[in-house]
Amino acid sequence: MRAPIVVTVLAGLILGADSPGPKSTASPRPEIVSASEWGSKPQPIPESRKHTPKYVTLHHAGVIWTAKVSPDVFVRNMQSWGQREKGWPDLPYHFLIAPDGRIFEGRPLGFEPESNTKYPLQGNIGVEMMGSFEAQRPDPRQVASCVKLTAWLCDQYDIDLSRVRGHRDAASGQTTCPGKDFERYLKDGQFPRWVRETLDGETPAIDLGPPLPDGPTDLIPATAPKE
Repeated sequence: MRAPIVVTVLAGLILGADSPGPKSTASPRPEIVSASEWGSKPQPIPESRKHTPKYVTLHHAGVIWTAKVSPDVFVRNMQSWGQREKGWPDLPYHFLIAPDGRIFEGRPLGFEPESNTKYPLQGNIGVEMMGSFEAQRPDPRQVASCVKLTAWLCDQYDIDLSRVRGHRDAASGQTTCPGKDFERYLKDGQFPRWVRETLDGETPAIDLGPPLPDGPTDLIPATAPKE
């Protein structure tokens, strides 16, 4: 009576070796401050703005971060400014990353982003990092969170690393975003490598290196406390 059990177990092991299962390299979802937690007040987005994510497009805010307000206040202010001044129903980005590494949820992923530049918005996931990387350097925690978030998005939406890009690459000749001190990591291949290592289940050693010869030298300051 024990032989069938042994055969069944062996058969299961053999089949299991070739049968597809959950990807062991799947990147986990990073911790994200939800829209409800930071106090989002979105307006309805038209159904015509729905899309299928195909790119991860990286931005900086383009405004020097002085840590005079907390990140949640910054996000709320951006949302209300866009609604008031631009007629945007919600934040222009899907995610925003504070200098301390906290990730804030923006507009729903099922809808295309907004932009002050002209390029096809359909298919773009907008990820913004607070600060201006033309004038200040990102915090390593901010970059590490961007790596984790990008890896998770690539895993969730089957986005190839060749479709991870900076805003300036999407809107050629229109912007310097995400700033020279972050763009360097896209151009030299370090950022895609960090994302690939994360997708492979590794913990990348993120070293931002020295300042560029013609770039900013000051590190973005610590964030203000939550208000």
